[in-house]
Amino acid sequence: MSEATVSDEQLRLFIERIERMEEEKKGVADDIRDTYNEAKSQGYDPKIMRQIVRLRKLPVNDRKEMEAILDVYKSALGID
Repeated sequence: MSEATVSDEQLRLFIERIERMEEEKKGVADDIRDTYNEAKSQGYDPKIMRQIVRLRKLPVNDRKEMEAILDVYKSALGID
């Protein structure tokens, strides 16, 4: 087996793996969308839920700093 054939086979395997993962990712994205829709049907606001999910991903210090800066900006603009 030549070196090019081995490399071609390895490349094909990588591409097929990525394609499977992309399909799995699409399935997970569909599941997430369905969950937001289910929550919406129960009276929850998906837009706010997405913000909460984003905030929960942040380290506590980063989140507190962001909230403090947001408060300063809101105060400067007379919001609240």
